[in-house]
Amino acid sequence: MTDTVHLARAIRGHALRMCSHAGSSHIGTCLSMADLLAVLYAKVLKHDANNPTWAERDWFLLSKGHGAAALYAVLAERGFFPVTELHRYGDEGSPLLGHASHHVPGVELSTGSLGHALPVGCGIALAAKRDGRKNRVFVQLSDGELDEGSNWEAILFAPHHKLDNLFVLVDYNKIQSFGRVEEVLGLEPLVDKWSAFGWEVREIEGHDHTAIARALRKPSRAGIPVVVLAHTVKGKGVSFMENDLAWHYRSPSTDQLRSALVELGDA
Repeated sequence: MTDTVHLARAIRGHALRMCSHAGSSHIGTCLSMADLLAVLYAKVLKHDANNPTWAERDWFLLSKGHGAAALYAVLAERGFFPVTELHRYGDEGSPLLGHASHHVPGVELSTGSLGHALPVGCGIALAAKRDGRKNRVFVQLSDGELDEGSNWEAILFAPHHKLDNLFVLVDYNKIQSFGRVEEVLGLEPLVDKWSAFGWEVREIEGHDHTAIARALRKPSRAGIPVVVLAHTVKGKGVSFMENDLAWHYRSPSTDQLRSALVELGDA
């Protein structure tokens, strides 16, 4: 998994530089999902950077659209657009907005208002099945986003329509915008809840690339959608950001950026 480790490091480095440059928020959530994105795009997702709307592609929807910097970083690293474009993140006139924008090559859906991408993903997956197409749909959720009722409507919908081409990844970093998940609105027992709704649950350590690849590449059972509950660390990879709610909003200063990049080995 060495190549995905390097890709994850690149995603983290780009996201740190982008958020520092733009003075923008949400670096913590970008760092927590970098490993998931690296393995997904390098080892799992069927895509063509030269033809982003290729009819046979797998779809990826970033429901937690505030983590856009990490998504832009992996798309650039995979060749959807030049890496140099990342330097324009947050600049006036740049398509690289602070929340995921479909105007960026490779971004399927503009997101940021939480609880929208999974319902859309269900629709894409259902249409593919009815058309006899083999496209798979991957949707990345945050844990705090599971407070949204629209997600639970979609979680009911998917097994009813036997959407075995739908895979959900939950970035379970235990911290949301105003506190720890368990304090704001507890989700446990989360495995039991998804199972009771008719999903196959695959629970993993979300920074273990071998475990991520195994969970995402294993075929689904006939008629049953899959959710991967990935236990992650907010701010993963930068010691002074890890498990700190402040980095949901704070932007790295020049000195903090330099220290973070040194820790990552990306200085």
